[in-house]
Amino acid sequence: MFPVSPAKEEALTERLQRLGIREKDLDESFVRSSGKGGQNVNKVATCVVLVHRPSGTQIKCQRERSQALNRFHARQLLADKLERQILGAASAEAQRIAKLRRQKRRRSRRAKEKMLEAKHARSEIKVQRESVREDTD
Repeated sequence: MFPVSPAKEEALTERLQRLGIREKDLDESFVRSSGKGGQNVNKVATCVVLVHRPSGTQIKCQRERSQALNRFHARQLLADKLERQILGAASAEAQRIAKLRRQKRRRSRRAKEKMLEAKHARSEIKVQRESVREDTD
């Protein structure tokens, strides 16, 4: 059905079933893409518009020059979007975003002092190493 490996196609089908997305609930239409791709993009309707009727979610995908690949990617995007809606905070995407927030959060004063102390100690070790090297020359 899609020009990807059978393993990827099977994984996508399984994921859609797990989320309760059936092929008959999808309205798929094709429109002309824009952007890079030259004559192929101008002549062939490679952009895929996918609508999941029960949720009203609409996905538009024109990532690739091939219509078949865009169909595959559109289904992946739909699964991602519905997974975020269904699972909310438990979804993998939400966990990734939460991890980034934790990483970017400002350090507490105590943690910052501790980190600076460690840096200072490390620099002292390097300074001592340089003085030993100068003595041997």
